[in-house]
Amino acid sequence: MAGKNQAYAERYAEFAMEQMRLYGIPASVTLAQGILESASGQSRLAQNENNHFGIKATQSWIANGGRYGLYTDDKPNEKFCSYASVGDSDAHHSRFLKGNSRYASCFKLDADDYRGWAQGLDKAGYATAGKYAPALISIIESNNLQRYDRMVMEEMNAKGLKPGQGTPQMQPANANGTEQGYSFPLKREEFLFVTSPFGMRTDPTDPSRKQMHKGMDIRCDNEAVLATEKDGKVVAVNDNANTPGGKSVTVEYAREGGIKVQVSYLHLSSTSVKVGDTVNAGQQIGVSGNTGTRTTGSHLHLGVKQIASDGTGRDMDPAAYLAEIAEKGNIRLTAMHDGQNLLAKYKSPNPDSPVMDTSLSPEEWMKKLLSSEDSGIGMGGYGQDPVIEMAMTLFTSLMALAVQIDNRTEEEQMAVATAAATDRRIDLTPLVKGMRECTLMVKEGETPTLSVDTGTNRFSAQLTAADMNRLNLVLSDSTLTSEEKKERISGIVGNIALNAQLSQDYRQGMSQHTPSENISIR
Repeated sequence: MAGKNQAYAERYAEFAMEQMRLYGIPASVTLAQGILESASGQSRLAQNENNHFGIKATQSWIANGGRYGLYTDDKPNEKFCSYASVGDSDAHHSRFLKGNSRYASCFKLDADDYRGWAQGLDKAGYATAGKYAPALISIIESNNLQRYDRMVMEEMNAKGLKPGQGTPQMQPANANGTEQGYSFPLKREEFLFVTSPFGMRTDPTDPSRKQMHKGMDIRCDNEAVLATEKDGKVVAVNDNANTPGGKSVTVEYAREGGIKVQVSYLHLSSTSVKVGDTVNAGQQIGVSGNTGTRTTGSHLHLGVKQIASDGTGRDMDPAAYLAEIAEKGNIRLTAMHDGQNLLAKYKSPNPDSPVMDTSLSPEEWMKKLLSSEDSGIGMGGYGQDPVIEMAMTLFTSLMALAVQIDNRTEEEQMAVATAAATDRRIDLTPLVKGMRECTLMVKEGETPTLSVDTGTNRFSAQLTAADMNRLNLVLSDSTLTSEEKKERISGIVGNIALNAQLSQDYRQGMSQHTPSENISIR
């Protein structure tokens, strides 16, 4: 355990020290709380939401656009804050303590009085579990976390300042980072949804053959595409839509040693630059689209080529280039494909530039796609409408159970989750007995619709709130095995299907019945 705690402290020490400079909260206490509340960064909440302090999402947080995840704590589906980075989690934790009168007495203590702070937090009721202060103190002293307090104290004393009087020293993370001279090719708040990464793939226009995909396909629809660095030179513009890549722009950036990097944008609907133009980070160079003879839908194909000093070129993974851009510009965006952060393997292990964890489950990945506007398929009303949240929870949980029962590999499960979220349709046939086909659809602004093919009849039924609640209760029951859940889900869905069939039969019977001409109705 000590090894994990030490690794956590070393990775996130600078964030904690920054909060000590700004707010006077001992860095040791921030680190110890993070270790305790997040299981040294290994909890689901920490890994999926970058939430290291167990802070729940308030109504004001949600109203101001704050993201959140649903987790079972004191009760099912409680809302917990979701952050773009661990640094953001640390900063919110500090603001939470500073703005809450319960902890006012702590801020009267010296910034290096970690024992007093631990006892003050415990007394104020930060955690409901007992012996909170002894646990924090034990973590601090067994890992020598107080050394970070001393470092900040010495640094602030040398400046004639006290902790709590500092100014931010770390470069703030930002979304597209244009003020830093770097930008991602599309404006996003959290991630780029990559539908096809760099590497070998099935040819989308000819499924019988494999091809090398020399770029990255990003889901978007008629959006501004942006230059990624300053002082870029436009070296190619194609306005002919009837070419394989359609309308396109290529921008070249200089590197040391005569090396150059060329970034190409394909399948554009329009271009807004010409050859010879100089462009800067965040500057619009065109609009995404679906032009070209080799495209199956609206998207941006991003290609990156490295040109050596001798003029020879090689295609490189755009994920490697975006990781470089993110690190140089301190951009907190990621590029996600089937639940994996494609940038992670290219990012240097720098605690000042934390990246999104890549270990999302199929269920979590599906929920991310459906809840985020960045994906281009998000469901409106998520976070405000409880019925939509219930529908989303049901939709993702059923998908997760279906792929488990169907014995798919982890890679296959992630691909199914992506397809299900994109189509808003999941196949429940593996979960339901006696049906040729059973699917669940979720449409914008509508309750989920169950479609059934019994082999002799086809019919559909909209799920009621009561139906969804019954299904969610089974899916969230941790005492049941997957097989037991399958049996109960099959029974509930079977009853819904039976009622829908009876209703359909009744309506058809009534439509075929005509009153006798000899009967008069008075």
